[in-house]
Amino acid sequence: MTGLLLRLAGPLQSWGERSAFNPIRDSAPFPTRSGLIGMFAAAAGLHRGADLHRYRDLEFTVRIDRPGTPLTDFHTAGGGLPKDQTAATSGGDHKGDAVVTHRHYLADAVFTVAVTGPGDTIADIATALQRPHWAPYLGRRSCVPDEPLLLRPHVDNPVEELLERVPLSTHPTRQPRHDQDTIPVEFIWENHPDPLPQNAVALTIYDNPTTFAQHNRAHAKRQLHRTACHLPARLAADTTTPVFQRLFAYMHHEEEVPA
Repeated sequence: MTGLLLRLAGPLQSWGERSAFNPIRDSAPFPTRSGLIGMFAAAAGLHRGADLHRYRDLEFTVRIDRPGTPLTDFHTAGGGLPKDQTAATSGGDHKGDAVVTHRHYLADAVFTVAVTGPGDTIADIATALQRPHWAPYLGRRSCVPDEPLLLRPHVDNPVEELLERVPLSTHPTRQPRHDQDTIPVEFIWENHPDPLPQNAVALTIYDNPTTFAQHNRAHAKRQLHRTACHLPARLAADTTTPVFQRLFAYMHHEEEVPA
């Protein structure tokens, strides 16, 4: 197994969990497996009904650098138009009224994701993200990612990188004090190494895609654990070196985080 590292950051993110075609478009508080695999499939140019078997053995570990602020947008579409110009219904007619939705987002969130899997699959994903067929987005098409998105296209142990080396994009109000050696950071694990800590919270989420077919989307459930880990305080951004400088130094394999 090998892996790569992603940094998911932007003004808005929205990782829909239960909201397909519903008036309330929710967002999970962290990137979903469905959203991440959808990003990889889109970057590779796969059509909606494509076989997702190639992504079956991927494993995701999410570090929550910045959880973000929940935001809800009251959204309408198709109001004030003749019926035949309003949104279509599943029966082939038109609604005749505006479509009203409440769309949930995470504002100013940052997640660093370790993607682990077979070497050929990781290499294909990295190549696709570097030259995407369709542009990546953070859960929904309106959510454009910041740079850098792909921190490293290949690492031998991406989870160890999250724990020991990748700079943290923490909020300025969460900077560690000078006398702190560690900083608490939450993680979402698909496969936590034994032993599981006492503070672990078990989660069940239906976000494992079996097909993205337009009229037959299907998702299976998966089990996760949410834990708090104490990472070296030196990973947090400081006042002397901007976080983006540290991130780009890390991308280029420079000695960006002094021991």
